[in-house]
Amino acid sequence: MPKSQPLRRLEKILTFALLVPVVSGHVAAWHKGMYCLNGTTPGVDNQDANEIVTPLWELSREDWWMHHVDKCDEFPPAEGDFLELPSGQSFVVELAVNRAFTTLSYDGANTGIFGDGQDHPGLGYTDEGKHGAEGCITEPNIHTQNETMAAGTAFAISYTSDIKQVTPENLVVFTVLYHTPWKRIAEYQVPELPACPEGGCHCVWGWVANGCGEPNMYMEPFRCKVVGHTGSRAVAPAVAPVWCEDDPNHCVKGPKQVKSRTLVAPP
Repeated sequence: MPKSQPLRRLEKILTFALLVPVVSGHVAAWHKGMYCLNGTTPGVDNQDANEIVTPLWELSREDWWMHHVDKCDEFPPAEGDFLELPSGQSFVVELAVNRAFTTLSYDGANTGIFGDGQDHPGLGYTDEGKHGAEGCITEPNIHTQNETMAAGTAFAISYTSDIKQVTPENLVVFTVLYHTPWKRIAEYQVPELPACPEGGCHCVWGWVANGCGEPNMYMEPFRCKVVGHTGSRAVAPAVAPVWCEDDPNHCVKGPKQVKSRTLVAPP
């Protein structure tokens, strides 16, 4: 018996729904130099990978460091793939809730202005994407009410080619981007940095949510290298930052570690 027109339309809708990746909350920085780009299943190139967007909350130091909780640190980028840092210039990554909403998946067919594949013309100015009395944006889930209140994100670098040798003291913040995460495309400035060792460096992208839900922390490893006109000054050891918004006299000067919180799971 021939199918009715409404039934054929329903089949098309269901087929489309199965092909569209599920939008999950939270955000990561996407680039071919990242760890667990393909997910964390050995031998599988998952175009919808999103393990790395999982926030690090109530975890031991061993589990949140380098996103070890889901073994992301055991899935390095492909041979020869690095996040390149042009000394004295800038680089771009994509901030998204799922690989599917980046140019690294489906030939970029699902990308939008924001990291959930949508353009959100009223985001931050209207009630679009907001939920609750505080007016927090949950679609995408970026822990803010608008762009000016976004917590800010940072990249840090460690001059070692072995991820297991990265420590808080040799992982130094070298660039920050205020009012992010926000849109998908994010451009970070690079100071003049010395060259990496032959096997490259390791970098980390991270941020700590400041309001709109739990103070989730994000830590994402990359294999990176400094390119272009490199400097000759060595990077000094990093020290832990101190919150000093209300009193600049308490601010820590010099190289700083990646900001973190005490995220130990309760007994």
